[in-house]
Amino acid sequence: MSKTGFFWDEKCFWHAGGDFAFTVPIGGLVQPLAAGGLPENPETKRRLKNLLDVTRLINDLHPHSAAEVSWDDLVRVHPEAFLHKFKEKSDTGGGSMGLRTPFAQGGYELATLSAGLAKGALFSVLQGDMTNAYALSRPPGHHCLPDFPNGFCLLANIAIAVEAALEHRLTDRVAVIDWDVHHGNGTEAIFYDRDEVLTISLHQERNYPMDTGDAEDRGVGAGEGYNINIPLPPGGGHALYMEAMERIVLPALTEYQPDVIIVACGYDAAAIDPLSRMMATAETFRAMTEMVMEAASDLCEDRLVLVHEGGYSEVYVPFCGHHVLQQLSGSTITATDPLGETFDLRQPSERLRRMHSEFITDLEAAFR
Repeated sequence: MSKTGFFWDEKCFWHAGGDFAFTVPIGGLVQPLAAGGLPENPETKRRLKNLLDVTRLINDLHPHSAAEVSWDDLVRVHPEAFLHKFKEKSDTGGGSMGLRTPFAQGGYELATLSAGLAKGALFSVLQGDMTNAYALSRPPGHHCLPDFPNGFCLLANIAIAVEAALEHRLTDRVAVIDWDVHHGNGTEAIFYDRDEVLTISLHQERNYPMDTGDAEDRGVGAGEGYNINIPLPPGGGHALYMEAMERIVLPALTEYQPDVIIVACGYDAAAIDPLSRMMATAETFRAMTEMVMEAASDLCEDRLVLVHEGGYSEVYVPFCGHHVLQQLSGSTITATDPLGETFDLRQPSERLRRMHSEFITDLEAAFR
């Protein structure tokens, strides 16, 4: 079995948003929801941790918390003016910055803790304490630009962790694979002109943000060729993700030869997520984890870190995460997917799969 770190903290579940009904601010003709709040709520993450406890898979992991990231960690990615404004709002009752990023009092500290979980997971692997690791970070981070939080993301968790690792000379070449259903625009922007980080994003085309994530966006300057966007058509399902991984992602990793692989691990490509239409299953996420584990074994001595991003089905995210963590740790403890048979029956037809395969062929040609 792998020695798998599991970085989490109960306080991250206490991050609270503002008065929203789904993604729309309450007011005018928008009636409050009974449950209230944004789709990004604590229950998807808390129920994943609960499921790990109930099945006892947690006993095959190495649970840790982590320290909040430092000011030095933050300013490698985010301008001081942005951080001071965030801290001031956080200290005086909370508020909102950017787009769809509300937070309550103390939100700044919770966001720095979330980034700290990502940093702790990455450092544990790079320093040899863990074979691989998973960070149950909340709030998420992959959409956050240096000075513009958006898409529920208040700080750029993965970028902060990567910059800290580069600063401490724990790594020279990092590959970030983002399989959250939304384009990883924040991570892309931060490393767009640099070659020490390869960024790869698989996402539903024109989902969020609607104006980023094109295959033609390959980086600039020193970073040209080190950004890969794989915009996927809605409804692609398990087979499309497998083909994209096999034909585009894995060859890109082999060519790049990273020291460590990081996955922005969102589960919102799942078949019943309210913010996507991709039809992935818990088995899809397990299989992609197996693929990147094999790549990490071949390329970087098993060094692999997964950082939790999106995923908004309170019922289904826990099973997706359990499948991933079982694979990551090599545990024999399972949690049967209660919707697996139904979702398998709803996968695309053979005719549609052929069309999707042709789509991947076109993308493949664009990256040559």
